Amino acid sequence: MYNAQILSTRIKNRAVEKNIYLNKMLDDCGLNVNSINQMTDKKGLASFSLARIADYLDCSVDYLLGRTDNPEVNK
Repeated sequence: MYNAQILSTRIKNRAVEKNIYLNKMLDDCGLNVNSINQMTDKKGLASFSLARIADYLDCSVDYLLGRTDNPEVNK
């Protein structure tokens, strides 16, 4: 089962690693600035939104979901 806390933490940590401001990333992805903070295990994050964030952070969706510790995108 996926965990919203892991997803939120990985998004925030990856943004810090890439020197990306979270608010700018969310705005560039067309998401509300509170999207990450309002995410819960029941509500989650839409798949298209998650894919946009992963592309923006240059990492895989699997990494953000905690399914792998390797952030590299399969190319």
